Amino acid sequence: MYIDTHTHLFLTEFDADRNEVIDRAFNSGVQKMFLPNVDSRTINPMLGLCGSYPHNLYPMMGLHPTSVKDNYMEEIAIVEEWFSKAKFYGVGETGIDLYWDKSHLREQKDSFIQHISIARQYSLPLVIHSRESFDEIFGILDQELTGNEEGIFHAFTGTYEQAEKIFEYDFKLGIGGIVTFKNSGLDRVIEKTGVDHVVLETDAPYLAPVPYRGKRNEPSYIIHTAQKIADILGMNAEEIERITTGNALKIFGLQNSNS
Repeated sequence: MYIDTHTHLFLTEFDADRNEVIDRAFNSGVQKMFLPNVDSRTINPMLGLCGSYPHNLYPMMGLHPTSVKDNYMEEIAIVEEWFSKAKFYGVGETGIDLYWDKSHLREQKDSFIQHISIARQYSLPLVIHSRESFDEIFGILDQELTGNEEGIFHAFTGTYEQAEKIFEYDFKLGIGGIVTFKNSGLDRVIEKTGVDHVVLETDAPYLAPVPYRGKRNEPSYIIHTAQKIADILGMNAEEIERITTGNALKIFGLQNSNS
């Protein structure tokens, strides 16, 4: 069984063939998929889809950093309210994104801190978006973490040194299609880190792996990421599957569950 720890199947890119995409995932061995929220507009589509596949799709709740605008406090209030109304398996995605827009950095930092507090309150893993923002995120984690938190650095693209820092927090690397890109440099990082602290993801519909790069991504493509990691480490894909699935089940609290 593969687990896609980060997929946005509720987005409009899948409106035409969503059930077929999910069937292809099942047929490829991807039995569980975790869906991170974006903002208040995506909550109902996400929850509706998860409700249709309660043993396969698992919702997470948060406010994406690129959706942090002047009204972010209203959005976070909606996030907090939902945690009192429904079951979620993670907090996110949250974090800081300095690629698209730096004008709301202060608000993004405050939003991230509030998500850390929510994760601690509900004993849930943080799902962290860290695009061009490792230093800012590490600075906040150094101040805010108590040592009991867990989480995933989603779509990790950092250096070996940054990976080591993440492991010190006892967080995992979310590795997706980027590892298959020729000049990503992630192959050299994975060569050093191995997969003991790795979970697999797609970030569908984004970041499709080779041979689908540039096309719409989907959970079934996770097998290409697993095979690439296996090739890098001189392992077989089944071993990558076993280790990363075990990591995902543990971090999301499903290792002793029939959910």
